[in-house]
Amino acid sequence: MARAALLPVVLLLCLALAGSADARRKAGGGFYELKNRKGDFSIKVTNQGAAIVSAIVPDGKGNLADIVLGYDTVAEYASGSASFGATVGRVANRIANARFVLDGKTYHLIPNDGNNTLHGGPRNFGKVIWTVKEHVYDGDSPYITFYYHSFDGEQGFPGDLDVYVTYQLSHLYDLSIRMNVTARNKATPVNLANHVYWNLAGHGSGNVLKHKLQVLASKYTPVDGSMIPTGQVVPVAGTNYDFRKPTAMGTHLEIFRGGSSGYDINYAVNGQQNAMRKVARVQEPKSGRAFELWANQPGVQFYTAGGLVSEKGKDGKVYQKYGALCLETQAYPDAVNHPHFPSSIVRPGHVYKHHMVFRFSSQASYYDA
Repeated sequence: MARAALLPVVLLLCLALAGSADARRKAGGGFYELKNRKGDFSIKVTNQGAAIVSAIVPDGKGNLADIVLGYDTVAEYASGSASFGATVGRVANRIANARFVLDGKTYHLIPNDGNNTLHGGPRNFGKVIWTVKEHVYDGDSPYITFYYHSFDGEQGFPGDLDVYVTYQLSHLYDLSIRMNVTARNKATPVNLANHVYWNLAGHGSGNVLKHKLQVLASKYTPVDGSMIPTGQVVPVAGTNYDFRKPTAMGTHLEIFRGGSSGYDINYAVNGQQNAMRKVARVQEPKSGRAFELWANQPGVQFYTAGGLVSEKGKDGKVYQKYGALCLETQAYPDAVNHPHFPSSIVRPGHVYKHHMVFRFSSQASYYDA
């Protein structure tokens, strides 16, 4: 009888220990992998910042390489300043003077880029632990979904948000990223971006200035000395921002030398703003690796990693200036302070949907496309 009476107690104790272990797992950061059925295309992600950690992709001869800059440990993702691979927000890019007015009320944010707010503040979505909701490691369409609840007043922004980010592999060499955000109770600006740093020759292999870039955008948004849009949307024709035809990234970079840090600019993507459409194409000539980027956002930020200075990365690599490129699909920077820009406001009960697809290929399939 005594032994029988102990069984429920032992069972409850085991359940409690399992529950606490699960809670510790959710409370901490970890790494998670997705791999295609063929086994030659995989990514790793972390719930620290819902970030991409690596992407293993074949070249034109089938040789595999990791083409994403990153760190070795979760702790480095928490403390690093480069936002490697992170999901940044609640509002990516810059908000002028760390303030905005919405529905007649002024909101004051936390400045972390001079007088401005960058990527949502010092504790943005790339600096928090997300909950792993689902994880299917392999098969035809492996995926992982992260969830984060952003509370009313977080970093100064109004309203509660339910935020979901899903990474998924499909069509053999496609990486899909889906970001869905529901505003619960207050209107708020929302502009999430993925801040992955790409080097198609392999991370830590040198600069990306010979990568050929095409951006399907006829206009861009000029910025002032604080990297805040002036409010203009002007043609790229006749400027060094014109990548409408495939062009090596370093072709016009001499205009930025002598104190500046290369490209860091938002393009107004051609086509219907909320429709999936081709945004950009990148090719690395030596390896033959390439990708097309498709997305449903009005803008894309092109950044040549001018801020990297001897950044210690994974596998013992040290990353330098121009060691990667970023193509961050997004709303226009500082849209909340420019009424004529496409709106980034999400009203209660409405859902923000940001979908992007990176379609990787080798040189042969790139030229056949």
